[in-house]
Amino acid sequence: MKIVFLENTARDIQWFRYYYTSVFPEGSERARAQLKAIQLTLAANPYAGHPSDARRDIRELSVPRTPFTLIYRVTPTQIEILRLWDTRQGVDY
Repeated sequence: MKIVFLENTARDIQWFRYYYTSVFPEGSERARAQLKAIQLTLAANPYAGHPSDARRDIRELSVPRTPFTLIYRVTPTQIEILRLWDTRQGVDY
């Protein structure tokens, strides 16, 4: 299934890139690989993530070995990524 990052994820992606280039460059290569791998998993298994506690139509899937989680919803035609959430920030989506 097609994965689409919605506009409001732009800030999250910028933070992910900044974090792994400036704050923790040693983990950059692994984090990018983990994000790519979890997208492949999600495309093949749209319901791989667990339902959000906040909203039942939203799902969450952790990016392994990172503090980031994909917040997404499944539509009939695509998987919409709502946030690439840094879980150290608390819940606000």
